[in-house]
Amino acid sequence: MALSLDPEIAQALVPMAGAMADATPPAVGDIAARRAMWEPIIGAAGTAQPIPDDVKTSEHHTTADDGARITMRWYTKDGAAPGPAVLFFHGGGYIFGHIDLFDGPVSRYVSASGVPMLSVEYRRAPEHPFPTPLEDAYSALRWLHAHAAELGVDRDRIGVMGDSAGGGMAAGLTILARERGGPKIARQILIMPMLDDRTTTPDSHIAPYLLWSYDDSLTAWPALLGEAAGGPGVPATAAPARLEDATGLPPAYIEVGQLDVFRDEDAAYATKLSRAGVPVEFHLHPGAPHEFDSIAFTSDVARRAITDRIRVLTSI
Repeated sequence: MALSLDPEIAQALVPMAGAMADATPPAVGDIAARRAMWEPIIGAAGTAQPIPDDVKTSEHHTTADDGARITMRWYTKDGAAPGPAVLFFHGGGYIFGHIDLFDGPVSRYVSASGVPMLSVEYRRAPEHPFPTPLEDAYSALRWLHAHAAELGVDRDRIGVMGDSAGGGMAAGLTILARERGGPKIARQILIMPMLDDRTTTPDSHIAPYLLWSYDDSLTAWPALLGEAAGGPGVPATAAPARLEDATGLPPAYIEVGQLDVFRDEDAAYATKLSRAGVPVEFHLHPGAPHEFDSIAFTSDVARRAITDRIRVLTSI
């Protein structure tokens, strides 16, 4: 029996597939075209569901080591008790996306879990290649720890979360924080994370169903890493799949669809963490492509995935 889309996801993809059938995919290396194509889609997906009215936001800023001003958005639920908090990093292959486009998903996580989140406007490649985006993330982590008391946050219960490139960012940040002796990260929640710059050989079984393609990866990784992409000198903080020793990293929740370019690297990373004694919860969703939860949010698989994420958030 061949791999195929989950029927509910397939139905939800019909309008999108029709629109994309007439569009020419951007060429490898064309970042501007990808921004123009994907940012409206992300924005529409984020507002396709109601944005909760019990979540309030406030803007904050921190200064990166190079003097840049980093914007962060703090989401809190009315009446939430002091406790954990999560640093959130949006997806977009490191080359597109903004925190505004993810207001909907982050607000829904906060409303459902009661756990406040700090969404970070990290700088994007290729204008700002590695390590700048990760250093922006580290500055945000330090800021959240420094302001934990006034925000009602337990410093021992700060997690990191992200989807796609944001999941890779969250994973890389846990490695960087370990290297630098802190600040402490209590949990890493990696949603279909982008972890390996060496994933370039197409899998014919999943090729017909890809939303994020191999060409997209061949564009995004060189934008982030330059000529080093795919070579021997890439550090694990940039591409966490390169990690050799996962000892001491925080417990991880990892999920990915079976029809996702990142499937193999995510499964391998879950195994690598497990072999180092790191507690791991791993989910492989059959029939699910990249960002299935945004596209087919009423599907059974998306509902189960969101329920699992909320459960993990509340357990930090």
